[in-house]
Amino acid sequence: MRTIKLGRSGLSVPTVAVGCMRIGGMSDRDAAAFLDKAMSMGANFFDHADIYGGGRCEEKFASAFEMNDDKRETVILQSKCGIRPGMYDFSREHILSSVDNILSRLKTDYLDVLLLHRPDILCEPEEVAEVFAILKNSGKVRNFGVSNHNPMQMALLEKYLGMPIVANQIQMSITNCTAISQGINVNMENNSATMRDGSVIDYCRLNDITLQAWSPFQYGFFSGVFVDNPEFPELNRAMQEVADAHGVNKNTVAIAWLLRHPAKIIPVTGTTKLSRLEDCLKAADITLTRDEWYKIYRAAGNNIP
Repeated sequence: MRTIKLGRSGLSVPTVAVGCMRIGGMSDRDAAAFLDKAMSMGANFFDHADIYGGGRCEEKFASAFEMNDDKRETVILQSKCGIRPGMYDFSREHILSSVDNILSRLKTDYLDVLLLHRPDILCEPEEVAEVFAILKNSGKVRNFGVSNHNPMQMALLEKYLGMPIVANQIQMSITNCTAISQGINVNMENNSATMRDGSVIDYCRLNDITLQAWSPFQYGFFSGVFVDNPEFPELNRAMQEVADAHGVNKNTVAIAWLLRHPAKIIPVTGTTKLSRLEDCLKAADITLTRDEWYKIYRAAGNNIP
């Protein structure tokens, strides 16, 4: 598995992260087999959040992985906090208690990366900076990032942090790529030209913040997957043609499409199926041509002015 630097952290991570949002309902045996498959393919970067399964996913990971000090050093653990029922909370008390609970569930003394899950409009950046310093100095969290934040929200945080934001995790897939489309449709009078995120891709590239793509197979907001979906016939034909050219399947192509972007986006998988996980990880070994990338982009109904 190829690796890249995660922002300005100095931490090398695989180009594809393994999302653990759905492992909470797996048996220990199945979860262990899933994690073993990922590790055997060099995918040792695991993404969590405290809300996934109400904490059960982190507990399941630790149990199935049989976490101990030696094994801890073989994995890169990322988790997220800040979402509460009906609200978001970046207060000192909530972040500190959330991290302690995450560490307890994962049976570890530290996180490699902590992300603030969604923007808290009542966020006090000075308070977040104080909390991050506490977590950093105590050794509980080594690197910090955000999820679903726009450039100005990141810039405001960094004004006070005194440390870099290393990652921003946003929704992105072939069918959910407004962050890409607005950069293609500059100065055009069409819906694709609408800037909904403040040019987040360009901002992250300029500031060495690694983008991570959640839901790389979803269309809409968890409306379903586009692979083999009859609602996307042209896209699936184009993906199959590209897949055949590379000797892989469409799942691999969907991940490879994201990896082809020069921003070095890290797709975060969401599957618990061993075969599909293997398909996703194979994407690190192929590179789509420019013609193939644009062919898939157009086939998804994305606009080329």
